[in-house]
Amino acid sequence: MPIERTQNVVILGATGSIGASTLSVMSMHPQRYSVYALVANTNVDKMLALCLVHQPVIAHMVDENAAMALKAAMPPNLGITVTTGIDTLIDLVTSSQTDTVMAAIVGAAGLLPTFAAVKAGKRVLLANKEALVMSGALFMQARRQSGAELLPVDSEHNAIFQCLPEAVQTNLGFCSLDDAGVSSILLTGSGGPFLTVPLERLASMTPAQACKHPNWSMGPKISVDSATMMNKGLEFIEARWLFNPRAEQLKVVVHPQSVIHSMVQYRDGSVLAQMGNPDMRTPIAHCMSYPNRIESGVEALDFFKLGDLSFCEADTARFPCLHLAIQACAQGQEATTVLNAANEVAVEAFLAGQIGFTQIAAINDSCLTQVPQSSLNSIDDILQLDSLTRQHAWQAVKRIR
Repeated sequence: MPIERTQNVVILGATGSIGASTLSVMSMHPQRYSVYALVANTNVDKMLALCLVHQPVIAHMVDENAAMALKAAMPPNLGITVTTGIDTLIDLVTSSQTDTVMAAIVGAAGLLPTFAAVKAGKRVLLANKEALVMSGALFMQARRQSGAELLPVDSEHNAIFQCLPEAVQTNLGFCSLDDAGVSSILLTGSGGPFLTVPLERLASMTPAQACKHPNWSMGPKISVDSATMMNKGLEFIEARWLFNPRAEQLKVVVHPQSVIHSMVQYRDGSVLAQMGNPDMRTPIAHCMSYPNRIESGVEALDFFKLGDLSFCEADTARFPCLHLAIQACAQGQEATTVLNAANEVAVEAFLAGQIGFTQIAAINDSCLTQVPQSSLNSIDDILQLDSLTRQHAWQAVKRIR
């Protein structure tokens, strides 16, 4: 099969763990992929190091001061243009020079550029959960109208995607699982570092302990979300928008070894599971090359060394954030937008030592029950509700302090 022309890739969140894994995969296939632009927030030193190695055409810093510092430090002989500003970022992801956008900015900050890339009909590799959690209905409708190719990077959603037939893969958001013979989607999660910690000790868990994930190497926010299983709750909401299941068709299964990344159960009793070592380069390589396959640099599973695989239900008392997310998903877009904003504030406060671990769930619950919710008909509506929720959440943090 002949190799297509080199694809220009923009990486949103280039200095994070997904960005590093994406660049690792791309470096194995220079004839296929070109680093057109790297985008980060404030990490000037890491962005400069990436620019020296990968030499993108554009390096964009969301933070204006960081952009100024990067521009001053950038060797002029590289010819790399340093930019900043949200309008410039939107122009970048919608440019005719951009083929593929890796959407890996953590949190609500990734919504606007990811949404713009979808509206522009780009090939979007979606690693940002919040884009769907905050704006699922608008996001999927925009994808349908523009014809954008949306490919899920999260290991769980990518696993589900791989286990579904092509008719579902090519009609995300509007597919019929019943027509595909699917009875249920089984979303697996490791349970994080506190799966077996006695419940009475959870309140005393520290940020360092919460960030020490047993299987995955991730950033601090996602690591804390894994410890509370809010990460799985956000993925539950994301799966609802991607795969269009009925409520009873979507289930969470705790799988501590993180070898089975998710499963699809069919009407005839068959269960298809996607398995692999816990390394994000596998789903990234799958999305970048879909519908083909390329080398990812990930070692194949050795079934003779694998050991036992175990499964259990997610305990409500241990993981209240997961169950809040499932409830919010049932309530609708307004509730999931509130939950996402509240959780970002709560996790930030926990990482800063301002609240305890179990108070993350308390703040999330407070916002869900007390923040006024109205219909969301535009991205501006979503951002207004997001801002209102953050104000409420920070007030809740102050009361705790």
